Amino acid sequence: MADRIIKVGLLGLGTVGGGVARLLLEQRDLLTQRLGARLELARAVDLDAKLAAELDLPAGVFSTDAGAVLDDPAIDIVVELIGGLKPAKDFALRAIGNGKHVATANKALLANHGAEIFAAARHKRVGVAFEASVAGGIPLIKALREGLAANRVTRVLGILNGTCNYILSRMTSEGAEFGAVLKDAQKLGYAEADPTFDVEGIDTAHKLAIVAALVSGQHPRLSDIPTQGISQLTPLDIQLAREFGYRIKLLALCRQQDGLCEARVHPALVPQSHLMASVEGPFNAVHLTGDWVDEVMLYGRGAGRRPTASAVAADLMDLARDILCGCGGRVPGLGVAGDGGQPLELAPLERVSCQYYFRFTAQDQPGVLAAISRVLGEHRISIEAVIQKGRQDQGAVPIVMLTHEAREADVQKALAVIDHLPVIAEPTMLIRKA
Repeated sequence: MADRIIKVGLLGLGTVGGGVARLLLEQRDLLTQRLGARLELARAVDLDAKLAAELDLPAGVFSTDAGAVLDDPAIDIVVELIGGLKPAKDFALRAIGNGKHVATANKALLANHGAEIFAAARHKRVGVAFEASVAGGIPLIKALREGLAANRVTRVLGILNGTCNYILSRMTSEGAEFGAVLKDAQKLGYAEADPTFDVEGIDTAHKLAIVAALVSGQHPRLSDIPTQGISQLTPLDIQLAREFGYRIKLLALCRQQDGLCEARVHPALVPQSHLMASVEGPFNAVHLTGDWVDEVMLYGRGAGRRPTASAVAADLMDLARDILCGCGGRVPGLGVAGDGGQPLELAPLERVSCQYYFRFTAQDQPGVLAAISRVLGEHRISIEAVIQKGRQDQGAVPIVMLTHEAREADVQKALAVIDHLPVIAEPTMLIRKA
């Protein structure tokens, strides 16, 4: 079987695509030994010929024509690494329509159009592999689709964006301001020139949409996932959270309970004793709870050329093994027979119950704490602990509270009242507990 050649066509030679090309060339012997056949980079497509020159691709491999990959009957697997929605969706569906297996790292594509792509693949009996779409080099997708197939995964906590985790780690260790750390992250290549997708939680929401689909067997609507980033966090919030015994992390949270599925992205209080609290710098981590396996934690580099290329190569090996066995599409897209169906209905944020951190910025005068406490009590929100710091500029003082468990709907109603009190100087900062 070692004489068998499985031909790979690569779309996109950017950071990840270039890494995949190099890995296929440099690890050729190792992959052949493990697969029992040869994975051959037959075509690599990009509009920028300079990228191909930098990679020193074999003669005849590079092309600027996507059709050279999508419509060539000799290509067995198409690797889509151009990103975005257009033309990535059209390319993926065209490859599937031509009976080719597809591997992709495109989280936005799957978060928005996963149901359509998986349905097309099921119809054509080909596989769609997407390990690199969430958490880079961490084998999270395989764990959810296969390793934990006997479990109902009831809870997922994920640090899924290295840029945000790097920024929060620096803010925590140095007391630095968000803007200053963001500039450093951009200089180091951890953040894009326009960091909005990362720091406002959008990138994490794309990844959570994929995770929620794997956990539930149905695709959620991306627009139904409440999403909040880290740009409004201050060193004071991080310091005060630590005094309560917590670290602040940008988390993707998914929970299945009583027939409902929650999925949300926001800064969250993580107990300092929890393993997730110790995840520093640009690393990712995912904490899973299954009804039989109990707790599982995965940790590693969630981005970068080499870790992400490693994940794509793992997908190629899986797809190649299916080809060799003549069983394309062996593992359904979501790991569930007949997946796709109706969109997943997510529990609205208003129904969430958890503990809350509030930071009120109030005038330094008698009766303020009593006024705030009265409103909270009227909305069935009880207080676990209070910290009051010294006066800030213009006579305002921060009053920080940690609540017992409360309903989001009650919290929002209470804050709407509190923020209109004449003694409150600015909108309340709210952080939920994980």
